[in-house]
Amino acid sequence: MKLQFILLVVAIGSVFMVAAAKRTKESLHMVQLEGYDAEHYLKWLGSNKKRAYSFSKEVQPIKKPLVMTQRATRLFRANLVLSVIIYSFPVILLGSLIDNVIFTAILVLVSLGAVYYLQPIILAWSTILMKPVENRINMGFYTSAQNKIRSREDLKVVGITGSFGKTSTKFIVGTILSERFNVLNTPESYNTPMGLSKVINNDLKDEHEVFIAEMGAKVIGEIRELAELAQPKIGILTSIGPVHIETFKNIDNIMKTKYELIEELPTDGVAVFNYDNEHIRKLADKTFKEKLLYGFENTEKLDVYAEDIQVTEEGSTFTLRDREGNSIMCSTKLLGKHNIYNLLAGACAAKILGLSFEEIARGISKVEPVEHRLNLIKAPNGIIIIDDAFNSNPIGTKAALEVLGQFKDGKKIIVTPGMIELGDMEEEANREFGVNIGKVCDYAILVGEKRTRPIFEGLLESNFKLDNIIVVNNLSEATVELGKISKSGDVVLFENDLPDNYSE
Repeated sequence: MKLQFILLVVAIGSVFMVAAAKRTKESLHMVQLEGYDAEHYLKWLGSNKKRAYSFSKEVQPIKKPLVMTQRATRLFRANLVLSVIIYSFPVILLGSLIDNVIFTAILVLVSLGAVYYLQPIILAWSTILMKPVENRINMGFYTSAQNKIRSREDLKVVGITGSFGKTSTKFIVGTILSERFNVLNTPESYNTPMGLSKVINNDLKDEHEVFIAEMGAKVIGEIRELAELAQPKIGILTSIGPVHIETFKNIDNIMKTKYELIEELPTDGVAVFNYDNEHIRKLADKTFKEKLLYGFENTEKLDVYAEDIQVTEEGSTFTLRDREGNSIMCSTKLLGKHNIYNLLAGACAAKILGLSFEEIARGISKVEPVEHRLNLIKAPNGIIIIDDAFNSNPIGTKAALEVLGQFKDGKKIIVTPGMIELGDMEEEANREFGVNIGKVCDYAILVGEKRTRPIFEGLLESNFKLDNIIVVNNLSEATVELGKISKSGDVVLFENDLPDNYSE
């Protein structure tokens, strides 16, 4: 009887686990989006109980689907084992002690239901249990990548960090330096220790002369860890502003973290600073390592700067100058005055590595816009789309609206869910965003009623027409509404696109 009972429990449990796999993967998707950080995932669970535990979930379009990487697969399997243990223990223990078929059946069903319902929290426990294992695996990849970099004394490594602009700057630097060198860039937004380790281990070849590493962080110490891995001799600090305030808590912590890149440069390293940024200026002034300063203002203090800037809806032109008196006219397809800062950062890196002004200007002319970062798209129906959907911050939204304002013809329409991860200042920043939208746009489509309430209030504060504010629940609805109000010649700015782990 007991053997038959155990076989029955195993059989039913196996069928159930197959049925529960979809629910598990929904939670695994959120864990992956939260960087496999159990604390962040638990915080997400606390804020999204209905979405996490509901059986009848509202179907939402997926922007970044779950990727079953080796780590995701290990966590999925660990969760399966833990679920089996949680299900089996009370059933086998109590079922074997109480020889009653009805009681056993009820116990099996209750245990199955509980494990199914609690999959989101069981996955959190699995993430915690797997952390030591993952740390050991990650350290192996990290050490291997670090040793590979150390073995390449000929390799020129450029590290780039900042609150925003670092991905665009990375590709700009890579394009300009490719005029003379064989360059390897970290792809997309690979800016974590494991992302960099993967690129170094798998993609860095002997023929590469320059390696450009983007370095991101959400807490103090993460940039230092990345710098110890990549060991750059050139460190570029693009910007400092209120991004990831929820984890950093304040601007001082952001400044301290970004400056870790400069602190980790070797004695013969060179620091590159955007001197127009007030926070970076403070860091640059206290730096005694060799440094290059770039910007538009206070040109007498700058090593590389831009003058005669002309910004249009098709791109920009400017005169590139340096402290030694060199100058050359440059043209770029990139939209917005702020992108010229990123080009100046690239010019500084090129200058350090010996490129001529002619090579730098030629490289600047070849720079292509980065996807979802003020990318201009001319739709077949004649509507002009400005895709700035990657990520928003207070400075970035102002830059995007400035670009939108360059267009003279047609209606100007913005589609946005607002800004996130700004901590206590998020509501006020979004309200100011609404005020600024009111100065430029003819229509505003706001995605998410609760989340965009501050933007709505800011629009009203700027005396924006109430009938021209359209509030929708998701991007699909926004697209429908956009079709009703737009026509050929209109310009539509898509500003930010919240990741899948954000909802109303």
